[in-house]
Amino acid sequence: MKLDLDLTVDILTNFIKEETEKIGLKHVVLGLSGGIDSALSAALAAKALGGNRVFAYCMPYKLSSEESLKDAIKVAETFRLNFDVLEITPMVDPYFEMQEDISKLRMGNVMARQRMICLFDMSAKVAGLVLGTSNKTELLLGYGTWYGDLASAINPIGDLYKTQVWELSEYLGIPQSVVDKPPTAGLWVGQTDEQELGFTYREADDLLYAMVDERRRIPELISMGFEEEFVKKVAERIRRNQFKRNMTVIAKVSQRTIGRDFRYCRDWGY
Repeated sequence: MKLDLDLTVDILTNFIKEETEKIGLKHVVLGLSGGIDSALSAALAAKALGGNRVFAYCMPYKLSSEESLKDAIKVAETFRLNFDVLEITPMVDPYFEMQEDISKLRMGNVMARQRMICLFDMSAKVAGLVLGTSNKTELLLGYGTWYGDLASAINPIGDLYKTQVWELSEYLGIPQSVVDKPPTAGLWVGQTDEQELGFTYREADDLLYAMVDERRRIPELISMGFEEEFVKKVAERIRRNQFKRNMTVIAKVSQRTIGRDFRYCRDWGY
């Protein structure tokens, strides 16, 4: 999974520039959460177009971490982006009050979709494409909200595993506080991705690379040292979440790119 960093940056920045300008637009819009994925998309966009053509929005809820906003501001300042804060609390709370039995999962989905409403509206305001911020690990595992954070016009990091996102982010000079923080969707205080998933991103990436990019089957994966229960759990997540991967154009970096070379149907058996 080791990247040729110069080549990868060249591919992804050209992808952003070409996909944006070929339809007559000059700007891109993205949600800047303070996390590493959105920071990397923003950094690549700034390198491709210049920070003055990138419009980044932090969209906190009242329970969101203040540190996330501070990190979003750091990224915006580092790459000289157009930046604004759109508070979604007054947008979603009236709906939450109507749903007395609403769960944390449903609340997270509503917030993710409200943020995308804001981004697509801002895209109309500034005449820009909405830039995706979901990585390959998240897309394969279905860790995202359909028509929420998974919605975008183009996605420059969708063919990068999470470990590759960390590697490329360090290379591009993303603030260290963003690189080092535990990955979180920011759905509630103390929430982390790996806690919800039940395994680490590094564990998942080792398995996913062997399973998807190298096309290794379950018996071979087990013989390589992966636990059978873990392999089957991940394979089931990939199969069950195929519907979420009917999605946007992804910049091609690897041999098997979601939507191009990896096109299993919803009932894919592994």
